Amino acid sequence: MKTLLAAATAVLTALAVGAPRPAPASLRPDTYLVSAEPGVMPEGLTVTPAGTMYVTSSATGAVYRGDIRRDRLRPFLPAGSDGRTSAAGIRVDHRGRIFVAGWATGALFVYAPDGALLARRDAAPGAALNDLAVTADAVYVTDSATGTVWRAALDGGRVGALDPWVRPGDFPAAPVFLNGIVADPPGRLALVAEQGGERLYRVDLTTRSVTEVEVTGGRMGADGLLLEGNRLYGVVNEPDGVGGTQFVVNLARLDDGLRTARVLDRSRPVGTDRSPTSVARDAGRLLWVDSQLFAATPSPPFTVTEVPDLR
Repeated sequence: MKTLLAAATAVLTALAVGAPRPAPASLRPDTYLVSAEPGVMPEGLTVTPAGTMYVTSSATGAVYRGDIRRDRLRPFLPAGSDGRTSAAGIRVDHRGRIFVAGWATGALFVYAPDGALLARRDAAPGAALNDLAVTADAVYVTDSATGTVWRAALDGGRVGALDPWVRPGDFPAAPVFLNGIVADPPGRLALVAEQGGERLYRVDLTTRSVTEVEVTGGRMGADGLLLEGNRLYGVVNEPDGVGGTQFVVNLARLDDGLRTARVLDRSRPVGTDRSPTSVARDAGRLLWVDSQLFAATPSPPFTVTEVPDLR
């Protein structure tokens, strides 16, 4: 109780002297309602430094938005608008532009902070655009259907066409299902996760060369990825030991060249009734999306919750 009162006092003091700062994680909700409507199936998640949360719907293409200090998100981009009938990964760049991987639509959608469509860029027919990473000069998108990493150049306010930057034959082995992707701060290297084959790849974004990361201590063939320095978090699906599947976030430490990864820690597992996907950082805690994609009977409420027992 004393800790809570002290934190509340600190926040009120900051407001009184006109020095706004993010509320401590201890004062924020541990569960966020994305939607109480049936069939939403949330998938992608990102939290901006200013504390705005965005969540996509793989089933409808809707995008929801909320304030990290409040426990409810609101519809931001309506389902089906701009032809966006499904949506997976989502990221926000330093300009506030919102990048959405359109999953089965095979398109990348880019929006202004107010929700105005800035660009739609289509990949080849049959593409399933899953996750994305934004650098200073490009956005890279994984294609789970074709095993391709697409690239669209960013030149000021312009978004270029999607080009097949890394093709299936560029990988050491043909990828089964490309999923999570992150890039290092300079935008020279990316890590790309392959589910199914349970592999993690290092991609030189300049030379387009691909090598497999040597992973020890656990799995990193992840759905969502989060890179913080040499710490890599990944949402992993794994056997639960009794014939089912469980979901955890694994934490791996990378070497300086991003060539090796050693899993050092993991969250408490949850089951298919929640089926978490993407992971995002909010201050001193991690959040993930309870997608219910593998639940026997998906049903509202659809939520974002704290990752248990891992920071």
